[in-house]
Amino acid sequence: MNQMNLSRVDLNLFVVMEAIYAEGGITAASRRLNLSQPAVSHALGRLRDLFDDPLFQRSGRTMAPTPLARRIIEQVRQSLNGLEETLDRPDGFDPATATKRITIAMREAMQAAILPVLMVELAASAPGIDLVVVRIDRRDIERELASGRIDLSVDVPLPLTDSIRRARLGREWLSVVVRQGHPLTTVPLTLDRYLAQQHIVVSSRSRGLSAEEYELSRRNLKRRIRMRCQNYLGACEAVRQTDLVLTMPQSHARTLNTHFGNELLAFPIETPAYDTYLYWHASADLDAANRWFREHFLAAVRTIGMTGEVDA
Repeated sequence: MNQMNLSRVDLNLFVVMEAIYAEGGITAASRRLNLSQPAVSHALGRLRDLFDDPLFQRSGRTMAPTPLARRIIEQVRQSLNGLEETLDRPDGFDPATATKRITIAMREAMQAAILPVLMVELAASAPGIDLVVVRIDRRDIERELASGRIDLSVDVPLPLTDSIRRARLGREWLSVVVRQGHPLTTVPLTLDRYLAQQHIVVSSRSRGLSAEEYELSRRNLKRRIRMRCQNYLGACEAVRQTDLVLTMPQSHARTLNTHFGNELLAFPIETPAYDTYLYWHASADLDAANRWFREHFLAAVRTIGMTGEVDA
């Protein structure tokens, strides 16, 4: 890019650049910005002249960013976020009066334990902030955070780039859930007795290993999977009415099964705890609303007995 006085640059061009980068194409970017496709194409042409670089090149049905676009996008996003916050809240973010929607990607196993505590705080201190919880493929977490389509994500440890910040929420163990009066409640739950049961597996995928199956497969152990489903609520109800056995994260098991009266037993294999993390994009570090929500999310985590500490 040739050296140029900032006062001569149309900053709206960078809004267009971020939208094309996030949406992967001119058509989608035009919808997001409520502009015509020719207007977005014209803005891209001006950006190309400004940087003396194509910035985006056609790749199938999408517009792939050039190395230069990938290199500068984080600076662009941080600058846009800072300007937006300054314009929206020139005297600072006030949760009592703010109107905002925060989107967080979170798996079901965490929702029942954290969301009730979190929403009590939001209802009391931030009546205009709405929360949207979604579920995404963890392979898409970095892209979704970078695009701004989600504000935060909760998941297991993931190999993400330095542009993604994280806070360790705590450690999770496995519990075995059985109905009241199940034969396993009258004897010690040994590994042989566990393997002899008929089991339920909860997974969003039609195949693949769950956490407990991974631990069993490492030891070349097998069990009978009688039912595979995508929802812990239905699985716990099935446990309540049958002799089927369910293995699930302990914190979620404690919360959910207070409604079913099922009993929790210790998983019969000594396994390492599973770390859980809260993720957000580096561009949101300076965003007052995102920072405020992170602090309250971590407080909710501590309330339910987890750690909630930001990693170095």
